[in-house]
Amino acid sequence: MNKDVRSAVNQAVSSGWTPGESGIRGEEFMFGYVTVCEPELKVKDLKKYKAYYCGLCHVLKEEYGFTGQMTLTYDMTFAIILLSSLYESDARLDMHRCKVHPVKKQMMLTNEITSYGAAMNVLMAYYHMEDDWEDDRKVSGLAAKTMLHGKVKKIVEQYPRQSKVIQSALEELSVCEKEESTDLDKTAGCFGKLMEELFLYKTDQWEGTLRRMGFFMGKFIYLMDAYEDLPKDMEKGRYNPLKKIAQEAGYEEKMKQILCMMIAESTAEFEKLPCLSDIDILRNILYDGVWNCYNKIQRKKSEEQKK
Repeated sequence: MNKDVRSAVNQAVSSGWTPGESGIRGEEFMFGYVTVCEPELKVKDLKKYKAYYCGLCHVLKEEYGFTGQMTLTYDMTFAIILLSSLYESDARLDMHRCKVHPVKKQMMLTNEITSYGAAMNVLMAYYHMEDDWEDDRKVSGLAAKTMLHGKVKKIVEQYPRQSKVIQSALEELSVCEKEESTDLDKTAGCFGKLMEELFLYKTDQWEGTLRRMGFFMGKFIYLMDAYEDLPKDMEKGRYNPLKKIAQEAGYEEKMKQILCMMIAESTAEFEKLPCLSDIDILRNILYDGVWNCYNKIQRKKSEEQKK
């Protein structure tokens, strides 16, 4: 550990941070929008979805410790189910207790793609924390990044293609944010590039389809996050790529059309894949679940208008 890093970790500890506190949350670098719509999902499918989610959580803890576990996201759970279905990868069912469920053992489904998803989760969190340290000197982020450094070095060696693109895409996005870019295609495209590489578990005949699916899903995720955060960002004077378009007439309808177009492109590519296993879960997420946040925002706006 070099002098600057040691100093930062010591500063974090003196300010109340402990090694059990990562300083990160999964939703800070992936946004949690790609999840199920529970009311529309069969009970057996919801149980299986949760088993994949718990499986990812367990693998993150086993392979990367508590800090890695804190990067858990719904978005990566979707990627694991998608790739497991496409490549017909059998999942092993285990039962484990955890801190969240200390009494009753939980169903956990895992396979080799779960390990891949866990590695990608940690890799993105690491590069996100690296940007936070470079841009804002967030001490807690540096401390967590330092704890993951050795693990990430192995991930980079195992997945050099994904590592290079993820790092490059996040750096490009950071530049856009510093320039306060309102070019939606450019800013959202950065996250699109990241997601398309993440979806590409291996290069084969499905590469083009997976890349296009991931690219448009990444753009959808980024724009949905910007849409949700806009009121708070405007209030606090923070960067948001939607600031310009939000001042234009018909903003709400324009945003709905843009979001619909992005997820429609992603879903069209999905339907080209020969996925059979867990198809109801995947379609539930793509056609309903991705709109959970948008619908919640609309309900809130409707309630505020009635006051």
